[in-house]
Amino acid sequence: MFVHQLTEEQEMLRKAIQEFAARYPAEYWREKDERREYPSEFVSDLMRSGWMGVNIPQEYGGAGYGVTETSIVLEELARSGGGFEAAGAAHASYFNVTVLVKHASEELKRRYLPAIARGELRFQSLAITEQGSGFDTPSIKTLAVKHGDRYIINGSKVFISRVLHTDLMLLLARTTPYEQATKRTEGMTLFLVDMRKAGDAIKVREIPNNVRRTVDTSELFIENLEVSEENVVGDIGRGFYHLLDVMNAERIDLAAECIGLGRLALSRAAEYARQRTVFGKPIGQYQAIAHPLADAYIKLEAADLMRYRAAWLYDNNKPCGAEANMAKYLAAEACMQACDRALQTHGGYGFSVEMDIERYWREARLHLLAPISQEMILNHIAQNKLNLPKSY
Repeated sequence: MFVHQLTEEQEMLRKAIQEFAARYPAEYWREKDERREYPSEFVSDLMRSGWMGVNIPQEYGGAGYGVTETSIVLEELARSGGGFEAAGAAHASYFNVTVLVKHASEELKRRYLPAIARGELRFQSLAITEQGSGFDTPSIKTLAVKHGDRYIINGSKVFISRVLHTDLMLLLARTTPYEQATKRTEGMTLFLVDMRKAGDAIKVREIPNNVRRTVDTSELFIENLEVSEENVVGDIGRGFYHLLDVMNAERIDLAAECIGLGRLALSRAAEYARQRTVFGKPIGQYQAIAHPLADAYIKLEAADLMRYRAAWLYDNNKPCGAEANMAKYLAAEACMQACDRALQTHGGYGFSVEMDIERYWREARLHLLAPISQEMILNHIAQNKLNLPKSY
């Protein structure tokens, strides 16, 4: 039975990550954002301190925690002042690691997971999306053709994060051409690519953006990339299903990040509203300020309950597709509202770079769209909970 009460160990985990994140105050993230500079010091410290091994099983050198614990880590990283920039590095690794743990061969797991847990390998990129495919993943065209004990991969990917700062990357490619697949969701396979050895087979074009300015987002052009058959993750042709198998964990983690950022923005807004005086009173005394902030608080708390319910279901091996999607939906909406209310509360100062609020607003807006849009979640709920006809 689900009861939202953290254990003593989970509370200790929360405190530990808070203490770690406090080493990188808002000023650090503001400077990185202004310079469009990757937070290398933070990520290296995160790795050295063992935080990338949170969800790696103990037999491979990790802590062996579940999605409840990873979501706690990600919430606190986002809440620390770094927002999604801080949480993103761990989030990407947690997702990729989950795919390996659940579907990779024992040999592949023993080759890579201990090194990731020790902080020796960065595993921060996942290459799925292509021009023209968007959320319609089965329509990807990147093709992997087997030659002996190797696959030769050709194609392209777009909107891929941290390619310039990762050692390993998960790549989804078709091993059966789209036109020949008996079912459009079959014929796709996951490959573990060692980016240190890829060389000119993967050419990278960075795509500048004004949302997450410390994280590189790139387009990849893949030409005759050789990947050993030993680096196939899971079953040939079942890569799409392997990804779906861990998407619920990602939705829960994303919800936690949104809740963390929303709480950060809301706390900053409340602090400002207590101090800023207009017409002889602190602006927080005016209901036009107080009520929107209270409304944002309520919605963040409600989203948090759904986040923990979904995490409990996931960690107890119970169906949680609807709950995970609803958690992400509610948290993204609540986060956006909190950041927007924070911006409004600060007035013109909200757009000042030194206040950080406009950066939080930018980041919050992203999660209404990616990596899964709110509309796609509504499609899922309409079809699976209301039994309405599939709309796509």
